[in-house]
Amino acid sequence: MIPSPATAKVFQGVASRQQMFRMFDRHAQRPNHWDGDAAPFYSGEWFEIGETEHHYMFEILPPLWIRGAMFAMREFMTGSVTSVFFALRIDAAIRYFHGYCDLSDKAFVETMRVAIIERESRPMRAMTRDERLEHIWSTTADDYRGYAGDRWPKEMRGRRTITLYGGNEGTFLKLLDELTDEEIAAKLPVHLRHLPFPIAA
Repeated sequence: MIPSPATAKVFQGVASRQQMFRMFDRHAQRPNHWDGDAAPFYSGEWFEIGETEHHYMFEILPPLWIRGAMFAMREFMTGSVTSVFFALRIDAAIRYFHGYCDLSDKAFVETMRVAIIERESRPMRAMTRDERLEHIWSTTADDYRGYAGDRWPKEMRGRRTITLYGGNEGTFLKLLDELTDEEIAAKLPVHLRHLPFPIAA
């Protein structure tokens, strides 16, 4: 049995046009930018956009394809990964989303559509730890985020880093996935800090 592709919500709330364009290339600073397969960095990422942004993207270029309330961009981000835009009815309202789908996998688009609906149909607002980290990464300016380089131990190189403020100690870098709950809360906007974690099934 082939496992379903992984999907990840990378921004909380509805992205503005400026935020949308910025998140189209959240990994522009990745190491070895011009070498290797970049698909794993982008494939499966998704976030919500507004109706105006959805229509704007539809009108930029003729879509690669249109399937009901979904369309794919003709220009690929990398390899077989391209932007797919969704208009989905969730709780009696039409909402709009952008996702990076690997079109070499025929089931990917439908898997993402189902994942978005499932995630956004939760009866209570909640954020997983991974969603909190991805939101922090998405909203941090390039000057304050990056990737562990040669000064880091070999096993840590290439992992994402974030700049933290240490009071009297000044600023320092820390691996994104090693932030404590307190550090995560400090980096999130006030309205997201106290959202509960999802209850395990």
